[in-house]
Amino acid sequence: MSEDVFLEVNHLSKSFAGVKAVQDVSFTIRRGEIRCLIGENGSGKSTLIKMISGVYKPDQGEIIINGRRYTELLPIEAIREGIQVIYQDFSLFPNLTVAENLALNHELAQNRHFVNWREVREIARRALDHIHVDIDLDAIVGELSVADRQLIAISRALLHNARLIIMDEPTTALTQREVESLFSIVRKLQATGISILFVSHKLNEVREIADSVMVFRNGRKVADGGIEEFSLAKMTYYMTGREIKDTPYDFECDEKETPLLRVKDLTLPGCFYDVSFELRRGEILGITGLLGSGRSELAQALFGVQPAQSGQIWIDGEPVKIRSIQDAVRHNIGYVPEDRLTQGLFLERSIARNTIVRVLDRLTNKLGLLDSSRMSGLAKNWVDRLNIKTPSPELAAKNLSGGNQQRVVLAKWLASEPRVLILNGPTVGVDVGSKSELHQIIKNLAREGMGIIVISDEIPELLNTCNRILLMRDGRIAEAFKTKDITEETLSLKLAEAISAGLNGASARPQPA
Repeated sequence: MSEDVFLEVNHLSKSFAGVKAVQDVSFTIRRGEIRCLIGENGSGKSTLIKMISGVYKPDQGEIIINGRRYTELLPIEAIREGIQVIYQDFSLFPNLTVAENLALNHELAQNRHFVNWREVREIARRALDHIHVDIDLDAIVGELSVADRQLIAISRALLHNARLIIMDEPTTALTQREVESLFSIVRKLQATGISILFVSHKLNEVREIADSVMVFRNGRKVADGGIEEFSLAKMTYYMTGREIKDTPYDFECDEKETPLLRVKDLTLPGCFYDVSFELRRGEILGITGLLGSGRSELAQALFGVQPAQSGQIWIDGEPVKIRSIQDAVRHNIGYVPEDRLTQGLFLERSIARNTIVRVLDRLTNKLGLLDSSRMSGLAKNWVDRLNIKTPSPELAAKNLSGGNQQRVVLAKWLASEPRVLILNGPTVGVDVGSKSELHQIIKNLAREGMGIIVISDEIPELLNTCNRILLMRDGRIAEAFKTKDITEETLSLKLAEAISAGLNGASARPQPA
């Protein structure tokens, strides 16, 4: 084992109930290396992480850390060797303060009867100073942003003398500015000799941060090499086993036709101001902008979650008032939230129940009782139409992959036959293969006459699915583009300008959309 190699994995395998989750995987991670692990949901990434961190015992193979060989690695041994995992939920205590979260393990190890609060604050401040961030030590963690919670998780890992930090989908809920900040910290950790195993679905980010890439498919390592050997198309091919060719959505507007949705001077003070735009049948309108630009608040206002205080809304030329979610549903507006796990699904309930929950009143018999055969038929119809990969519609939604969970949320709203569908972050946390399939579903829905609004900060997603894009800044529509007239580089530059304007305290002047 070379001196610059921190971790070596030899012929690791793991099965569950006869299903091979990881098959004969070998690789190394050098000291100070940023190694990216990519693969579709179910490819074996999580199983590999849990073997490296001692959660799972391998069926065969060995793990060598700092020259020490393990055929069975315990979690405490992995921690002592300097391996720390930052999962998507960060494993923090939301009801405790920043200082308490950072110093808790140290205090428990001291086996004291009383807490030394001065020491707690010193430990917490020292931990945050490691990565040069300033977060209020008395803030309740559950009230902080996702980005701040992630920084706390990283700081806590460094308190345990981390030599390898495994980051599981670390940018899923971050804005572009927060991603850039995270990457800056990752590079600082690298400069101190700390290795990073970076697990991600976002291939553009992989290209930006990785030194090397390892690709998993069906439990096997199918490709491995320096980042310079991988284009986006090559990574996608190895992940999915097929070439994915996304074609932009082509839409021609009929100016004589009454807009399906028209919004004029919509305002919710503190969130957005004087927003005006139109959405036509068969159109896919993209809305993007930084965190705080007002894009999500606008979506929630259109769906009645946070009603606008002034302005006008028309549907099919008729003025409407949207003061509640019930108003929005009555006017055939659907909304798929960004956080499908807490806002979009009943995770413990079946796929079928999740699918029909919005249309239960339509599925009763003459006696007013739910008709089980109609319920099953409707659920199966949407499982088939959206190609939800499941052995049965009665499977609990929590058992599905991220992409399939997102399809269930879509199915729930499509069953209610909306005319306007708002999608907030439609492919957050979804792997590249499922993302392409979801994009195709969105385009097909638009071709059937639905008006769709896509809210996203993923520029390739917007350019691939939308025919028009609105850029929001400081709560206003700053610019509007036709997709065919703008490139990825230009739109990226526009977002970078928005970041610069935000940092300088500039305010965007609204432009006609």
